Amino acid sequence: MEIVDFDLAMTTAVFGLFSFAWFGWAQERPPDDRVRWALGAGSLLALGLAAYGVVRVFGAQGEGVLADGDNLRTYLIVVGLEFALALAGAIVLRVVDRSEYTSAWICLVVGAHFFPLASLLNQPILHLVGVLLCVWPFLAVRGARRRDVSISFATGVGAGVCLLFFDAVLALTLLIDLG
Repeated sequence: MEIVDFDLAMTTAVFGLFSFAWFGWAQERPPDDRVRWALGAGSLLALGLAAYGVVRVFGAQGEGVLADGDNLRTYLIVVGLEFALALAGAIVLRVVDRSEYTSAWICLVVGAHFFPLASLLNQPILHLVGVLLCVWPFLAVRGARRRDVSISFATGVGAGVCLLFFDAVLALTLLIDLG
């Protein structure tokens, strides 16, 4: 069995899955059908990269940061806090009748959660992903207003492309490690 960085393979799978999800969220009120086709293509590519990551996870030995029980517990706490904060914000936005900002809020929370994970997983590239996903919601809200598209479309496109790009980088890293 080849030695594969389990954490890198798992991150590749997760980035592909969530890139797919963001492209799906971007399907709300796209400007035209060509954009819808591009979102579909991005979704397919993201699923392909997610599948590649999953295959590499199952081919990996159970070594990596997340194989350690304490690290796994820390990881689950960070992700649990991310989900709780995202949900709480979505509920508040719903209550104050500003649901259109939910995707931007969730993108901001997702971006913020990459900072502790970058250190935990020893993947410095996650800091850059975190910065981009924290800045993007503000640009998406502004751009959505200017172009008369939904905030979820603008947010989903940017978050989907960001995760897809970095997922491709991670998948390429896994591929190069074969040699």
